Amino acid sequence: MPGYGISDSAEGLLPWSWAAERLAEAHNYFVATTRPDGRPHVMPVWGLWLDGAFLFSTGARSRKARNLAANPGCVVCPENAGEAVIVEGVAEEVADPSLLSQFKGAYLEKYKWDMDTSQGGIYAVRPRVAFAFIENGDDFPGTATRWLFPGE
Repeated sequence: MPGYGISDSAEGLLPWSWAAERLAEAHNYFVATTRPDGRPHVMPVWGLWLDGAFLFSTGARSRKARNLAANPGCVVCPENAGEAVIVEGVAEEVADPSLLSQFKGAYLEKYKWDMDTSQGGIYAVRPRVAFAFIENGDDFPGTATRWLFPGE
């Protein structure tokens, strides 16, 4: 992060478990996609962090779904910017019945909403690159952390 006073030292870097915990515990998330003409689009969603991926639902004709069909690259951020986690990844529509069942049960437990997974529109975003930091005065430069995932 050039220009932000980030140290080259590994001291103070956040463990991935810290980021995964925030991804799992958040209630609301922001999903950013790109329209086919290149304009950005961001919307809040409910979702789950399951087995190393962020899962969420959207209507088949929604702007998010149409954007992801044209370009599956997206960004996911949980709601708390003071303990920021930014996940850049690729969304894939979930077809695996076992994963859909797991999503449905966990979604019901978290949101008290019985999600109808039979209509499709459930996406899994697997991270390629992730960033995190704690925005707390002097702690920011020491906590700014980046992770690279297989395939990046």
